[in-house]
Amino acid sequence: MPEATPMQTLLDTLPQCGRVEWIGIRPARGEAMEALDSVTATPGKGLEGDRFKGRETSKRQVTLIQKEHLHAIASCLQRGAIGPEVFRRNMVVSGLNLLALKGKTFRIGGVVLEYTGLCHPCSKMETALGAGGYNAMRGHGGITTRVVEGGELALGDDVKACL
Repeated sequence: MPEATPMQTLLDTLPQCGRVEWIGIRPARGEAMEALDSVTATPGKGLEGDRFKGRETSKRQVTLIQKEHLHAIASCLQRGAIGPEVFRRNMVVSGLNLLALKGKTFRIGGVVLEYTGLCHPCSKMETALGAGGYNAMRGHGGITTRVVEGGELALGDDVKACL
């Protein structure tokens, strides 16, 4: 195995542990998000009860957004707090920079997820957040993941990179 470069060492140093603050699913297209205390994640299927019907290899089985970014988005829109359901992501996580998980797998409760990419905002954010909502979310939309190992995850669970 080749020796790690100084940059790779920096990228791999992630001792911080996040926490699940909110979990939501959308039972069907066009329906409102439904907040949950816990949920089962299944490889190739995402979260139980969610409308996700992608392929087993889909990179967007579960979506996450940072709680800290919800405040940034609201600030860009010159608004107070905005409820997590508005952002249409499956989970809100605090205390961990989700972008630091790039190229990694990570554990939440009994579930292992793999970072697969950025979760860019869609045009629906303009309707949900009002004029400028799409642009306010740019760079703050969170990440997409694939379920590697299924199991239960719940509010308050730790979010920690697998080493």
